[in-house]
Amino acid sequence: MDTSYNLAIKLLAALAIGLLIGIERGWRDREEDEGERVAGIRTFSLIGLLGGVCALISEQTTPWFMVAAFPGVCALIIAAHILEARTDKDMGTTTAFTMMLSFVLSAWAAFGHPIPAMTVTVIVISLLGYKPELHSWLRTIRPRDFFSGLKLLIISLVLLPLLPNRGYGPWEALNPYWTWWMVVLISGISFLGYVIIQLVGEKKGTLVTAIAGGMVSSTAVTISLARFAREQKTSLVFSAGVLVAAAIMFIRVVIEVLVVYPGLLKALWLPLATMFAGLLCALAWIWWQRDQKETGDHQPVVLKNPLQLGMALQFGLILAAVLFLSEAMKEWFGSSGIYVLSVVSGLIDVDAIVLSLSRSARQDLASEVAVLGILLACLTNTLVKGVIFAFIAGYKVHFKLPLLMLAAMIPGCAVALVLM
Repeated sequence: MDTSYNLAIKLLAALAIGLLIGIERGWRDREEDEGERVAGIRTFSLIGLLGGVCALISEQTTPWFMVAAFPGVCALIIAAHILEARTDKDMGTTTAFTMMLSFVLSAWAAFGHPIPAMTVTVIVISLLGYKPELHSWLRTIRPRDFFSGLKLLIISLVLLPLLPNRGYGPWEALNPYWTWWMVVLISGISFLGYVIIQLVGEKKGTLVTAIAGGMVSSTAVTISLARFAREQKTSLVFSAGVLVAAAIMFIRVVIEVLVVYPGLLKALWLPLATMFAGLLCALAWIWWQRDQKETGDHQPVVLKNPLQLGMALQFGLILAAVLFLSEAMKEWFGSSGIYVLSVVSGLIDVDAIVLSLSRSARQDLASEVAVLGILLACLTNTLVKGVIFAFIAGYKVHFKLPLLMLAAMIPGCAVALVLM
């Protein structure tokens, strides 16, 4: 009974894969007349079922059965594609490759791996269904952005495995492998925001672009919005954008700590969440205060592509310096030295000190010291953004923003002190 049940489940999983892909293909070609489509919901369902049956027979007889079945299925698919291409002159091969993939995924599910097979199926359906959007994104991304990112990825994938994973220098503070791995991590997070900026920056408002821009560089977004505010003079929309970008920085911090030393989040998440909530409350207050007739809500935020070798090397050098200084300050001045370094680092960049203290906490630094150092860096960096915006946009008009950001940070600082 159990054997029959397991066989039925495997066949149903295989059938479901073909059915789901067939629904997407059939819906896409729903306007065509019956018989003009090479493959629809029935064909894909049968291909899925065929993949499952072949996998089960192969398990019960010999693996060579599947080895022989797959080329035969591919031959039929290729023949059908050639006939269709001669008829309607359509040289696209997407459907043909999708049919082959449906057979393989169905067989994979029947071999006892339904979850990963279904996961890949969902990805396949998404890629097929979002064809116009994908093509639109390709037109949006500029060639130089693509190739600069490609160069960094190549250097990372080739260079990273070759770098020694050990400490060098005083206190063995400098680890080439770990440092470059963090460079790749930060570049990847920033590039995600950059891509979103390129996709929606020209269409959406300031707050949406500030959210994406905060993943790239919240300081750069602050400077860009401050310039717009100086031109608009009375607009509060850009002040709200700065608060959004500053809030997104806390999400970056959580991701960085989660990657380097997840155990630190136990003591860090509540103060960070309180600061994040404080900035959102400040954002809500500014948004409520703004004049609905104000314009300037659709200014494009211009940011550089973070996946550039020069920017990556620059961050790597900054990170290496902060790693060395954090160990030096700890040895020379103890906890006080870490706190001073956190404040100084926060004036420039928060990523390097967060990564450095998270790494040190994983080794020998007390968690309380690392948490307080990270919070001081976040507090300093947030206030610096408010001051930068106020001075560029016009201090007389926007002097309230840094004060508002300070007020938003105070509850988080109070929570941190209580937990200490």
